[in-house]
Amino acid sequence: MPKAIRIFKTGGPEVMEYVDVEVGEPGPGEARVRHAACGLNYIDVYFRTGLYPQPLPAGLGMEGAGVVEAVGAGVTLLKPGDRVAYAGRPPGAYAELRTMPASVLVKLPDAISFDTGAAMMLQGLTVQYLLRRTFPLRGGETILFHAAAGGVGLIACQWAKALGVTMIGTVGSDEKGALAKANGCTHVINYNKENFVERVRDITNGKGVPVVYDSIGKDTFIGSLDCLSPLGMLVSFGSASGPVPPFSLNELASRGSLFVTRPTLFSYIAKREDLDTMAADLFRMVVSGKIGIDINQRYALKDVGQAHIDLETRKTTGSSILIP
Repeated sequence: MPKAIRIFKTGGPEVMEYVDVEVGEPGPGEARVRHAACGLNYIDVYFRTGLYPQPLPAGLGMEGAGVVEAVGAGVTLLKPGDRVAYAGRPPGAYAELRTMPASVLVKLPDAISFDTGAAMMLQGLTVQYLLRRTFPLRGGETILFHAAAGGVGLIACQWAKALGVTMIGTVGSDEKGALAKANGCTHVINYNKENFVERVRDITNGKGVPVVYDSIGKDTFIGSLDCLSPLGMLVSFGSASGPVPPFSLNELASRGSLFVTRPTLFSYIAKREDLDTMAADLFRMVVSGKIGIDINQRYALKDVGQAHIDLETRKTTGSSILIP
């Protein structure tokens, strides 16, 4: 029987169990996919801990890449044998084999490996919507991007450079700072040694930046607001340090009529035409060589507990994948 990771309760990494599962024929609108690789992302921690609730028992994992084995009734965009990749709900990518909605699957170009496909979809599509849709960058801007040496961050470094954008990135160590710079980040701030608000003001000659992309949450939220120029936008797209606590809207008014948004990838790819457009944009950037996907950690699927520990303790850089 195929193996998969299941949780029967929420909690720490120890709640993830490596179990046998039955995988039947795909139903209407579904496809059965055999994974060659599965992605690892911080959103998986949110589901594991219960921050993002779901009915239990449940699977984990939001992205993967592999081959279509079978399709259900009504599926016309895919056929058995197609190479595919995806990032989308429902969770369940931590598996050797799964049935899933065919609507979230996109064909993977031959020029992109399964490992790269599994590592790039959620993070790459996230960067696509952040930089091209939420606050569209046109070139010439100076931006602040937290966690610049993470999987999303390293892709953002490269994409920003390709757009002609000056990126200020925060990191947790000098080694991570060097990695971010090597991927195109213009300025790096080690938040364990420097006050990032003061450094951003110094770099921008006191003007601040028009946009901050913040996946850290609680620990950086107010500081991120303080980095913005009047009418600037804080894009809060994650909560690695915990959820942002309640705050007064006067915090936005007093800093110059600021904007705050809390986007999710799944809102941006809800329409199939948007998913296709965004994926095509990402694939072009990767195939052209403008963006390289750094897979710096590989774990066996059964070792997913260690993978989560490494992710939560910020020991990882770039992208991580699980190998079934």
